[in-house]
Amino acid sequence: MVGNATPSHPSVVVPDLLSDALSPEWLTAVLGERFPGIRVTQVDKGEVIARVSTNARFRIHCDDGLPPGLPAHLCIKGYFADCSDAAVLSRSAGEPEVLFYRELSAGVGIRTLPCVYADVDPVTRHGVVITEDVLAGGAVFLDALSPYAPDQVAQSLDQLAVLHGRSWASANLQKPWLVPRLDVTMRARGLKEIKGNFEGPIGARVPDAVRDPELLMERIALLPPLLAAADPPCLLHGDAHVGNLYLDADGRPCLVDWQLVQRGPWYVDVGYHLGCALTVGDRRESERELLASYLQRLEAEGGELPSWGDAWRGIGVGMLYGLFLWAITLKVHPSVTTVMLERLGAAVADHDAYSSVLEFT
Repeated sequence: MVGNATPSHPSVVVPDLLSDALSPEWLTAVLGERFPGIRVTQVDKGEVIARVSTNARFRIHCDDGLPPGLPAHLCIKGYFADCSDAAVLSRSAGEPEVLFYRELSAGVGIRTLPCVYADVDPVTRHGVVITEDVLAGGAVFLDALSPYAPDQVAQSLDQLAVLHGRSWASANLQKPWLVPRLDVTMRARGLKEIKGNFEGPIGARVPDAVRDPELLMERIALLPPLLAAADPPCLLHGDAHVGNLYLDADGRPCLVDWQLVQRGPWYVDVGYHLGCALTVGDRRESERELLASYLQRLEAEGGELPSWGDAWRGIGVGMLYGLFLWAITLKVHPSVTTVMLERLGAAVADHDAYSSVLEFT
């Protein structure tokens, strides 16, 4: 079952600037909530990756050494330095990820970034997560186009089965920040963005029967009530492409980037992952075996086993969900979006997902 990690401590103000967040004084205050008596004396700053959010690696030095359980090499993620209206909206969108790490990650049992601090400022809604810097321990972060074989997909589906099965029908899923958010996404982006991708070179490899912006919008509009009415629901990652994975030092896939965490039906994650993680040929050869393996682990972890027909139709709906997310994508290199649309478009066509979604409503 989903459990709690650490309580909220809203008395600590989350700074707007990365320089303030990496100060010994602020780190002493926030890390002291879990490690009482700690005093950070020096911070060695490392690599910074700034996109919509900012990820920064750093190393801390402490009086009397590090307390047990706190690594020296850490990483902070937040929405720093930009106080524009767009940044405020981004901060709000990042809140579920912080709450996942703060309230749920320790009890879910899946492999993800080990978290030492996570909180949201009660006034600015700026959320910050501090995790172990797994790169320092030999981990490798993937991108959406990283080569990913069927045996690796089996491992990541195994992790999704743990996530889904252990949260199956949990009372914790009723937390308001886990409400499905596809309808919110559709209000922000939709037909205009899909046309821009489908009618240009980015969408040229989507099958003709699928490359229909109006039809995609018509069918995707059926999903929000379907996700909201999932019975029983489970905890979803919500954006299960390979770029949201890292391989730990033992080569095992681990899930990261929880901005779209929400409750819903299991097949959303599974169909999306199958549809975009593998090449079209690899998916066609292995998806039945991979789905069967996932379902076996789901049942072992406490989930209810669906019929094969329902499961097969369900993953088609998950592929449709993934196609929509990539069809509205703008701020990713075109080479990535092109491949994701090709893979998911072929998956939607192979599973006749435009029709399958009608059977679920």
